[in-house]
Amino acid sequence: MKKILIALFFVSFAFLSQAQEKPKYDEALAKKLGADNYGMKMYVLVILKTGSNTTATKAQTDSLFKGHMTNIDRLAKENKLVVAGPLAKNDKQYRGIFILNTKSLEEAKTWLATDPAVSAKLLDAEIFNWYGSAALPEYLPYHDKVQKTSF
Repeated sequence: MKKILIALFFVSFAFLSQAQEKPKYDEALAKKLGADNYGMKMYVLVILKTGSNTTATKAQTDSLFKGHMTNIDRLAKENKLVVAGPLAKNDKQYRGIFILNTKSLEEAKTWLATDPAVSAKLLDAEIFNWYGSAALPEYLPYHDKVQKTSF
């Protein structure tokens, strides 16, 4: 009986290992997205936090944040920004994140300088290199299909 159970185990293991699908590697897509052998690449992660500007009026703040949202949209359309979103209220005064489609911290700083809320110091940015899936930008075309209302 023990030999039969061992044989069944090995037959089941062999069957299951053959039944599992191998990844369907797409060389052209990997190259287009700049993927390494693991399907990953470097990005820049930006943590936005409350800035040092505490003197802006409500009208100025509203205008600057409207420009902030417009800038987010522009950077996304230019494939420079792949993730953006606010963070829940927290004790570190973190306000949101960006994942920028570059590995260069200097290029990221240049792109951040185009954000009116960052330039006016309503938001400060901490930036880090981040290693993530090269396929991350591929979700962006679907956002418009699930977004009912724009900002």
